[in-house]
Amino acid sequence: MALLVLRGRFCRRRTVVDRAAAALLTSCSCSTVSSGRQHVNGVDLYYEKSGRGKHAVLLLPGALGSTKTDFSPQLKSLNKELFTVVGWDPRGYGQSRPPHRDFPADFFERDAKDAVDLMTQGLGFSQFSLLGWSDGGIAALVAAARNPKLISKMVVWGSNAFISQQDLQLYDAVRDVSKWSARMRQPMEEVYGAEVFAKTWEAWVDGVSQFAHRPGGSICMELLPQITCPTLIIHGEKDPMVPSFHPQYLLKHIRGSRLHLMPEGKHNLHLKFADEFNKLVQDFLQE
Repeated sequence: MALLVLRGRFCRRRTVVDRAAAALLTSCSCSTVSSGRQHVNGVDLYYEKSGRGKHAVLLLPGALGSTKTDFSPQLKSLNKELFTVVGWDPRGYGQSRPPHRDFPADFFERDAKDAVDLMTQGLGFSQFSLLGWSDGGIAALVAAARNPKLISKMVVWGSNAFISQQDLQLYDAVRDVSKWSARMRQPMEEVYGAEVFAKTWEAWVDGVSQFAHRPGGSICMELLPQITCPTLIIHGEKDPMVPSFHPQYLLKHIRGSRLHLMPEGKHNLHLKFADEFNKLVQDFLQE
């Protein structure tokens, strides 16, 4: 979840909230890539594309995130001869507006379907791999489980298959963005405007919190055994937003998956350690 200031322990001091938000709202300079829109499932979805390789890769951003805010180092630096890299803005996010974003009970399923249909019906790929961060990782898990013949490989990080009470406490603590510093609000306010950002963020907190009412707090726990593609789970050992039991759960329940730990990694490890992350992903995708 790009804005997922929502995992791990939380102190009610603004500096702690800001530190968590900083890890998730880090923006990058944009690389020169082709871009466009495809009409998918009733919505015009914005996408960016880089490279001309035979191996197609879809980047799935986090909560309120977009290809420009979440994946600039990957669009810019993943090997353009080996890969065709596609970033997209999920419906209601970034440049895929209208519509305004909402969070019904099936919003991860909806994002997963939009992502797959964009790649297949919109862009004409018959098979592709998934790189999903936070909320995007959850959508990737759903997409891989629902479409085993389409997904070649998958990499997820900062993601979870269920909501714990620990997560809920942090969601509630960061619900009100007016308590964040102006510096932490600025990146998303530039995308959405202050009022829309605040309302959408609060709606996201409510949307993701609803899964706590399901048995075990499940978001997609029951789908994990259906994932058959080779899966790499990456976890930053200093990630304050995602407790280590989340990647361990994925590792245990996704058949044949592997877990790679980054000792200095935090939630935004693919931005902070882009070179290391990109090499790790490229090596995995080429195996």
